[in-house]
Amino acid sequence: MGLTEEERAILVALESEKADKLIAEAEQIATLQLWDAVANRLYYAAFHAVSALLIENKHAVNTHRGTVITFGNFFVKTGIVSKEDGKLYSQLQSMRESGDYNCYIEATETEIRPKIAETKAFVATIQSLLKKN
Repeated sequence: MGLTEEERAILVALESEKADKLIAEAEQIATLQLWDAVANRLYYAAFHAVSALLIENKHAVNTHRGTVITFGNFFVKTGIVSKEDGKLYSQLQSMRESGDYNCYIEATETEIRPKIAETKAFVATIQSLLKKN
């Protein structure tokens, strides 16, 4: 990634802010009980938080799957982030894909509601790593 340090810092901040915004959207959508949409917003909140971390650490990826793999290799396998958080990120991606692409699968409140708090904690964990760098 050919970014200056200033550009990198701006992009990291924007990605982190986007994660916060998407968590808030997920909470609002949950009041409407639109669970596929909540799953979508939760995944993208996690995705933008992870993207901020990868950008800050100069890891370039081009796909959502690449983001999961790179995050796993550099942050989960090394113990910087817990295996549980790595698993959550993968689960959120699967849930988002199911909700977005499969017309015969619908997310349920029982499945999705607990993920709101888990995703908030995940994003906070990632953002705390950003503040350390």
